[in-house]
Amino acid sequence: MKPTSWWLPVVTFLFTFTSCSDTNKEIKTLKQSDFPVPPVAEVIPDTFIRFGQTRIDNYFWLKDKHNPKVIDYLNAENAYTDTVMASTKALQETLYKEIVGRIREDDESYPSYHDGYYYYSRTEKGKQYRTYCRRKGSMEAAEEILFDLNAMAEGKPAFIFGGYSVSPDNGKVAYLFNETGSYAEYVMKIKDLQSDEEIGFTVTGAASVAWANDNKTLFYSTIDPTLRSNRIYRQALHERQGTLLYEETDARFSTYVSGSKTKEYLFISSVSSTTSEERFISADRPLDRFTLFLPRMQDVEYSVYPHKDHFFVRYKDKVKLNGMIYEVPRTGFENRSVWKEMIPHRSDARIEGIDVLKDHLLVERRINGLSEITVTPLAGGETTTITFPEPVYTASLSGNPEYDATTFRYTYTSLNRPTTLYEYHIATGKTVKLKEQEIPSGFNPDHYVVERLWTNAPDGVKVPMAIVYRKGLKRDGSNPALLYSYGSYGHSSDVFFSAGFYSLIDRGFVFGIAQIRGGSDLGEQWYEEGKLLKKKNSFTDFIACSEKLIADGYTSSDRLAAMGGSAGGLLMGAVANMRPDLYQTIVAQVPFVDVITTMLDDTLPLTTGEYEEWGNPNEEEYFNYMLSYSPYDNVEAKEYPNILVTGGLNDSQVLFHEPAKWTAKLRALKTDDNILLLHMNMDSGHGGATGRYDGIHDTAFEFAFILNRVGINQ
Repeated sequence: MKPTSWWLPVVTFLFTFTSCSDTNKEIKTLKQSDFPVPPVAEVIPDTFIRFGQTRIDNYFWLKDKHNPKVIDYLNAENAYTDTVMASTKALQETLYKEIVGRIREDDESYPSYHDGYYYYSRTEKGKQYRTYCRRKGSMEAAEEILFDLNAMAEGKPAFIFGGYSVSPDNGKVAYLFNETGSYAEYVMKIKDLQSDEEIGFTVTGAASVAWANDNKTLFYSTIDPTLRSNRIYRQALHERQGTLLYEETDARFSTYVSGSKTKEYLFISSVSSTTSEERFISADRPLDRFTLFLPRMQDVEYSVYPHKDHFFVRYKDKVKLNGMIYEVPRTGFENRSVWKEMIPHRSDARIEGIDVLKDHLLVERRINGLSEITVTPLAGGETTTITFPEPVYTASLSGNPEYDATTFRYTYTSLNRPTTLYEYHIATGKTVKLKEQEIPSGFNPDHYVVERLWTNAPDGVKVPMAIVYRKGLKRDGSNPALLYSYGSYGHSSDVFFSAGFYSLIDRGFVFGIAQIRGGSDLGEQWYEEGKLLKKKNSFTDFIACSEKLIADGYTSSDRLAAMGGSAGGLLMGAVANMRPDLYQTIVAQVPFVDVITTMLDDTLPLTTGEYEEWGNPNEEEYFNYMLSYSPYDNVEAKEYPNILVTGGLNDSQVLFHEPAKWTAKLRALKTDDNILLLHMNMDSGHGGATGRYDGIHDTAFEFAFILNRVGINQ
């Protein structure tokens, strides 16, 4: 759950050719009865009554990870999973080697110039984590290593690097990290880049950081017990304690601090799922009081982007759902009558992002589910639009950290096009390819077919999806298929080149991404139609896409797999309950499935801030609606597909007990002989294993489960 919990498989998948000759070979499909009796969780009924309804939760006790009985149960589930998957060890190893073989293990990001330095990162063969570096003045200069994550992570079961911020004088750096695998709990430290020694102070529970221009004062935010970033502090390097500047008391909101590209301002942003407000001060005057830009108004979101001459404001409300951009004077901005409409609202085009340069405004928009980038000269003149010819793709601004820049970067990818970084020269209109995702074994996009399909949801709305498969595929219903989606928080299910899936595709799979409501794939209204009391549209859209694949002969229900993670795991749980007959296999990654229990407990991380996404279950209408689809609450005594459930003991977004409880209840009630597995990572959190090679092992494990279920074991 929560906006930042959006999750795709953490591996960058690459490509290799694999024989398809055994795709339809008849192999005995293993059943649950072929293995020892699976673990059975103890039933300890917990009862509560809400709005006159009695709800009994037999597995509520599984939420306490400090209870030895809980750990024993999780270990038993993992042991059972290992037993069932033992026969796929060779396949897992094959998949692992394929994926590693497609990766350029020794790789380097394209450098980015900022304040006199070229910044980049690199990976090295055999090492789990990146190394972050810079060179002064040119790429021929001596390399400075900022952070060797491999050294920092040595001996630790999990490690996540949360990013860094270099001081304006380039001499110091503040950085965030954790050793729990949680994406919400970071330690912030500061080091001197000349001596490479820690200086200043340490903050536990930091969430954001920004430097003042004096190079000695930092602003940072910290989290509360529910992991909400709720306080902003100012602290000089020599001070032992920070000064509290702002506290966000509305539990729906989180607050963060940031600096501006112009280096003139520091901002405090307070945001909920639907509403925002900003405060700012001069970065040269860190002791000043922050000025409120525009008071928060429910369902109004805005962001302020400074230019040397004025502000640009990206603005949306309930009428202008897709957003618009205003030009606003730097003084007297409180008077809305002086705001100048720069980019008008369009009902058919959602503003995805903007970037402000000295002489140009860059805008990324989504039209009919596809991206375009526009370049508008601020001195007047024609707007240039960068469009893309393919029927399905994803393009996004990759920015330029220099305010005076006359170029900008963007990335481009599609289901059969490796991710590529381009640089656009504004004056000439020339585009230069900077770096393309390298596929060492070779990749030919012409060997594959990419299609954009549309299907009708039960309410008549047309829903898009994108699919890719190997040329020559026969649409006779015999092909295995995997359909993926997310469908929450307005995060679009963009197509992407993730060629590990080609281990499935080259074994005969059709791979698809469903762009269901709940995301913003077709504009902000698409999101509005898949949240709160319309959440079930996400589920029925996904089911409609699945039925389309079957009706058009791409696959059949006994060959169709589905996959989703986090809120996409909620999607998996819901469709498993609603249409278990439609799927042969379901992979639910860190799934948000215990909706009612979680949303009623405001002591849990992020719960209250989620009311604007799912609804407040303390209100009867929302309680009843959420109860009607909550996967855990709607498990029944019936047949279910083969199901693989994953979780992380240190998960702060979807706590481990949700997948654990769901698995226990499914075991107790399901009437089929299909395989049900829980794979709980006992060392990490929401994203699974934190090292890249460990992540590939996780992916190989999941793919082996899917392949084995349709009888493909090599």
